[in-house]
Amino acid sequence: MNSKQILFNSFLQDNYSPEERSLQGWMAIAGFILLTVVCYFGGVTAALRLIYPATALVVALFLYLRHPILYIGFTWWIWFLTPLATRLVDYRVGWDASRQMLIAPYLVVFITIATFLRHFPRASRQGGLPFVLAFIGVFYGFLIGLIYNPPIPVARGLMDWLSPVIFAFHLFINWRDYPSYRQNIQRTFLWCVLILGTYGVYQFVVAPEWDRYWLIQSKLFMSSGNPVPFGMRVWSTLHSVGPFGSVMQAGLLLLLTGSGSLIFPASAVGYLSFLLTQARTNWGGWLFGIIMIMGSVKAKIQMRLITIIVVMAICVVPLTTIEPIAGVVAARFETFSNIQEDGSFKDRSGTYDRNLGLALSNGLGNGLGNIWKVNEKTGQIEVVVIDSGILDMFFTLGWFGGIFYMGGLIFLIITISSYGEGRFDSFVSAARAIGISSASQLVIGSGMLSVSGMILWGFLAMAMAGHKYYSNP
Repeated sequence: MNSKQILFNSFLQDNYSPEERSLQGWMAIAGFILLTVVCYFGGVTAALRLIYPATALVVALFLYLRHPILYIGFTWWIWFLTPLATRLVDYRVGWDASRQMLIAPYLVVFITIATFLRHFPRASRQGGLPFVLAFIGVFYGFLIGLIYNPPIPVARGLMDWLSPVIFAFHLFINWRDYPSYRQNIQRTFLWCVLILGTYGVYQFVVAPEWDRYWLIQSKLFMSSGNPVPFGMRVWSTLHSVGPFGSVMQAGLLLLLTGSGSLIFPASAVGYLSFLLTQARTNWGGWLFGIIMIMGSVKAKIQMRLITIIVVMAICVVPLTTIEPIAGVVAARFETFSNIQEDGSFKDRSGTYDRNLGLALSNGLGNGLGNIWKVNEKTGQIEVVVIDSGILDMFFTLGWFGGIFYMGGLIFLIITISSYGEGRFDSFVSAARAIGISSASQLVIGSGMLSVSGMILWGFLAMAMAGHKYYSNP
């Protein structure tokens, strides 16, 4: 063993107690928050575009090595809050079309590539074959992308596609710590629903200046509403409506498995902001998840869930009768009665009509980075939106990469569908419902990327980890 290995091992095997290591972890997180606040108000706001991602990476690496449980929570919060931090910086010092601060969540997640590479040789024997297949599919798309596309969009695409897979593998391979991971994720998403839901309602009513500035600069009026009070579709602290809908869909389903005094206030603001997203796809995913959970738990737990749902409805329904909230929500629900005349439905149908045959005939694929283009007028890299995860997979990965990626995802879904642990562990049932309901939405959105992909792959992985934990006492 060389000197570097000895130093690394001594760093991991310290003499601190778990409580002392936890304190160190919280101090590192507090230091990160304090540094961000001081820079923002101390006249060096523009420097945060570099300082924020760099310090997030340093803190995440420290937590990954010394306090893995805190690392999981920190990772989720970086995904939840970084877009808002980016908007605040842009509002103070000017628009940054490169969106470089948004790289922070990917840097934090990419630390888990160490977990994947360490366990890769025996991953299949340990039950991690679905993640290996998905990794192969993405790596193939990366190689093709290097041939056909500019390197920067390829690197950006790699982060989008690979981050959810390696993070999910990290959750699964640490199945021995399943109870601690479960508790951390439940607590994280409880506070997420409470805080993000509260800010979402505030965003709808007030339309903060930094959110209006972002909406005007991004020109996403068609998908995010008008930059005026009561005119926005809520996206809270996330970077757009879809990701926020995915986060709240998962959080609200998880609330059904939790307990404590914060459940009902979190539910009140959570469901209200969820309705104000006007995200019908996520509404349907939530309903599908409820049905799955109710059908997979014992009668005793079913009665508890029904009671919780009724109480939540009593808290939320009166709030939706207040104008102008009532008008916004009612108008969106009315579109379900004539879905074929809805503009969004027509756009997605047209996308399939124009591109399905082309996507399925694309054997090799266009590679990662293919949905990014350079604006000839501004010179900035812009994204070409494809409202279908299925089309996106075949355009990007082709048949070869798509078979591996989709094969891994389908294999994972089939595997967890047979688990019986959900009957006595409601978190396993909820995690399975969140993962499968998220996967069902790939028909009309690229939900395997970014924070939506983190939720899809991450919760499927947690269901697998729960099964392996109970199968190996």
